[in-house]
Amino acid sequence: MKLVTYAGADGVEYPGVIRGEDVVRLDAPDMRSLFEQGDAGLEMARATEGPATPLADVSLKAPIIPKKFFHTAGNFREHEEESKNVNWSHEIAPWIVFFQNVDAIIGPDDPIIYPEHLTRELDYELELTIVIKKAGSHFTAEEAVDYIGGYTIFNDITARDIQREEMRSGVFSFCKAIDTFCPVGPWIVTPDEVGDPQNLDMLLQVNGEDRQVSNTRNMWVPIPEIVAHYSALGYSPGDLISTGTVAGVAAFSDDPEAWYLKPGDVIDAGIEKLGVLRNPIISWKEGHGEDPPVSSRT
Repeated sequence: MKLVTYAGADGVEYPGVIRGEDVVRLDAPDMRSLFEQGDAGLEMARATEGPATPLADVSLKAPIIPKKFFHTAGNFREHEEESKNVNWSHEIAPWIVFFQNVDAIIGPDDPIIYPEHLTRELDYELELTIVIKKAGSHFTAEEAVDYIGGYTIFNDITARDIQREEMRSGVFSFCKAIDTFCPVGPWIVTPDEVGDPQNLDMLLQVNGEDRQVSNTRNMWVPIPEIVAHYSALGYSPGDLISTGTVAGVAAFSDDPEAWYLKPGDVIDAGIEKLGVLRNPIISWKEGHGEDPPVSSRT
């Protein structure tokens, strides 16, 4: 089952479920409210029939706005290995976690606004993301499957020059939490349709050129362990957990300047069975109708 948030001709956003080439509206205020109903909400979505709207006639939005977005990193050792190509101040160790700025979330086809006054090194990071279906805390990896309601795609947009400054202290989040830096989508796919989440091909392209090519089997820390480990922080229904990125980011390439994102670029972030999350990069002026402000960063 594929769950979406969409806007119809009236511009109002609704939760929905995909049926073939159509979307059927669900009886809930929003997607997080659906997950707050637990298994009953998901079963309602699975059973819902009714008037359908062609997908071509709606605009897909970020599938869910969570209460909390657990941003984890270091789960793919290939990304840590490629970081050795540069003089990075800290290793990308496993069990890194911080909270993402949920106000920075955007959906499929929404533009990522390039803040030229803040960065000149804009990068991408393809990540599998878990959707939590019920509240819970302090549970085991064996119990974790009961808390997973689905999966979606997250493109962890990062300002690397800001990140280098932040990593001098070993703590970073500003570099990843700037407005529009959190594309999520295009939908949530439930576990029954995904099958084995540890065997999904991953491909991120920029302007049709392959950049990140991997598979979730390369994850050093398995998904149940990730979900269980951070359960000590307490989950709410609809919370998101990212699982870290794979090799192929611009910053650790042979030619970072050529690979960093620029206005006019288009990113296609895809994971097998989860679809493709596409977002264009636009300039600050194109996004806001005015020149960027003077930077307050020193």
